Formats: sequence, C-alpha cells, structure tokens
Amino acid sequence: MHRRALLAAGAAAATLGTAGRFAPARAAEEPVDVLLVLAVDVSRSVDEDEARLQREGYRNAVSDPLVVEAIRGGMIGAIGVAYVEWAGAEYQRLVLPWTRIASPADAFTWASRLDEAPRASLSWTSISGALDHSQRVLAEAPFEATRRVIDVSGDGVNNSGGPVEAARDRLVADGVTINGLPIMNDRPTFGRLPPVPLDEYFRESVVGGPGAFVIPAEDFQAFGHAVKRKLIREIAGTDLGPSFFG
Repeated sequence: MHRRALLAAGAAAATLGTAGRFAPARAAEEPVDVLLVLAVDVSRSVDEDEARLQREGYRNAVSDPLVVEAIRGGMIGAIGVAYVEWAGAEYQRLVLPWTRIASPADAFTWASRLDEAPRASLSWTSISGALDHSQRVLAEAPFEATRRVIDVSGDGVNNSGGPVEAARDRLVADGVTINGLPIMNDRPTFGRLPPVPLDEYFRESVVGGPGAFVIPAEDFQAFGHAVKRKLIREIAGTDLGPSFFG
C-alpha cells in the first residue's frame, strides 16, 4: 500500500512538472484581436521633415480617440502593434517591439515611446526586405491573434533586394494580409519616376491577402488622415472615409 501511494504521488508530481513546463508559455500569449506590424519607409527619398511627419502621423493616429474606440470595440478589445522602419535590403529595424494596446493610456504610452525613439534615413527602397523582416517580426509575436496584418507605407517602388511580388506571395500563403499606404510624392526616387502611379503599383505588386486594401496619401501632409482611416479599417473593418476626419 505504501509503495502504491509513493508511485501515485510520483506520477502526480511528474504530471505537475510537465504542466509547469508548458503553462508559462501559454500564459505569456495574451489574446488580441489583430497583430499589426507598421512598416515605415525611411529611405533616402524621405527627408527629415517627411520622416517627422510620418512619425507624427502614426503617433497621433494610434492615440486618436476614434482609433482607441475601434480597438476597444473588438471582441477582445486589444491589439498587438510592432513598429518597423526600413530602407534598402540591408536595413530593417524594429523600432518599437510588440506592445499590447487596450486602453487610451496604453496608446498614449506607445505614442510617447515612438516620439523618443531615434530616427535614421538611408539609401534604397526595399519593400521586399520590409515584408520579409515583418514576417519574422510576426513569427516572434508574444500574443495570440486570429488576424495578422502588415501595414506598409512608402513613397517609392521596390528598387533593392528580391522581387516584392515574391515576398508578398509568401506572406499571403501564410495567411497574412498586407495593406498599403503609398505616399503620392511627385519627387523622383533616385532620379526616376515610378513606371506606374504609386497607388496602382501598390495594388498590383505589394498588397495581398484577405481584405487587403490601399489608402493613398496625396502627400506627406495628408499622411496623418490616411493613417487614421487605415488603422480603423484594419482594426474594425470599417472605412469612415477621408471627410470624417476633417
């Protein structure tokens, strides 16, 4: 009898030990409605003022009451956000790691951290490199979500690294949605104008996956309005239209 009791106790301890090994990993994976990578162009065609406008656009959009309302209106009421800056094939940087946003305080804290992060501006434009890097960032997310989205903004076509269509297709095959925010800058990139209008290029070569869309910004000044529209549509599936924001 004593021996059976010892064996039963040992088996129970082993079961608890196994559960203990796996429980922390599951506990760390808090649920969110969507995992969102914000992938932002900092190539040489984006000057210091334009880089500042992009940062301000994302800071103001994420902390905007309408965006926070959209976040809190989801089934879980939270999103996971990672902020990436990219340029040529050799440069992609995770500026702000994964952050769970579920309240106005979370959003304002995130916006403040982005304001304090250092900026860089580099050479070429590798949208394919940005997509590949964003895929790795998604794979390392500490949150569980049923939807995964990469939000690409930029003012030029892919001119560095592998073909952007191949990178897009890999992500779409993995169930990821890629949305685009082309900045319709009339300044040539490295002395060359895009072969087609940039919003058309994004539709044909960059975006893809379930519900993918493009919202162009007419210039850097209009960027903030476009970001708000895009975030609300990505989070809540509703496009309020540009006139709603004034």
